[in-house]
Amino acid sequence: MDERYDVAILGGGNLGTALARGWVAAGRVDASRTAVTRRHPSKLQELADAGYAVGADNVAAVQGASLLVLAVQPQQLGALMAEIAPHLEPGRHHVVSVVSGASIAAMRAGLGGTVPVVRAMPNTAVLIGESMTCLAADEVDADALAQAVELFDLVGETLVIAEEMMVPATALCACGVAFFLRCVRAASQGGIEIGFHPEEALLLAAQTARGAATLAMREGTHPEHEIDRVTTPRGCTITGLNEMEHQGLSSAMIKGIVASARAAAGLYSAKADG
Repeated sequence: MDERYDVAILGGGNLGTALARGWVAAGRVDASRTAVTRRHPSKLQELADAGYAVGADNVAAVQGASLLVLAVQPQQLGALMAEIAPHLEPGRHHVVSVVSGASIAAMRAGLGGTVPVVRAMPNTAVLIGESMTCLAADEVDADALAQAVELFDLVGETLVIAEEMMVPATALCACGVAFFLRCVRAASQGGIEIGFHPEEALLLAAQTARGAATLAMREGTHPEHEIDRVTTPRGCTITGLNEMEHQGLSSAMIKGIVASARAAAGLYSAKADG
C-alpha cells in the first residue's frame, strides 16, 4: 500500500468495492490513490490487478488518507472503530459510514468524538453511476455533509434526509435493488413462458424496466399517470395489471420493504458490538 491516498475504504466487500470502482470510473480518484482494506486481501485481487492499493492494515490506510469510508458489516464496526480511533486527527479526517443501522451518536462515541461523521446509504449501483444515496449528518458537520453529497453525486442521485430516516432508506434504496431485480427476473420468466428465448426475455424485461424508471424520474409525474398512458378499456395492459394486483403484487412489495426496514433497524447494536 502507498503512503498517501485520496480515499480509504475500510471494508472491501460488495458495497466497498463497488464504491471504489464507481468513484474511479467517475474520475473522482485514481485507482492507485484509492486504498481498500479487507481482513483477507487476497479476495481483493481483481482490484489489485486494476491498480488499487489493497491490504489488511486499516491503521496504515487511515494514516494515509483524509477521507475514510467505513464499509464493514455491522457486527465488525465496533472492532474497527476501536482500532482506528487513536489514529484519527481532528481537522484532517472525515468519516463517511455506509454501515447499516449504526447511528451518528454511536459512531461519534466509538471514534472518540473528534472528527466529522456522515451517514450514507448508497446501493451497489454506484458501480455504474446509478445509485440512489441518502445522506445524514449533524448540523455541526455541514461541511463534511456537503463534501459527501458532492462525492456521491458522482455515482448517482443523492438526497439529504433526517437521520431517523436512514433505516427506512436502507430498506427502500439498498435492499430495493434486489427487490426490483427480482421483478425483472420474474418478468423475464414470464417472457420465456410466452415464447421468448431466455436471453431475449431478459433483455426485453430489463430494458423495459429501465425505460419505465427513466420515465418516472424524468417526467416528474406520478407512476399512475404513466400507467394510464398505456392502459385502455378492455385492453391487455389493464388485464395484466389487475391480475397481478389480484395476486398481491403491490401488497407483497410493500410488506417486503416494511419487513426489511424492521430487520435493518436491528443490524447494529452499539452495546453488543462494544
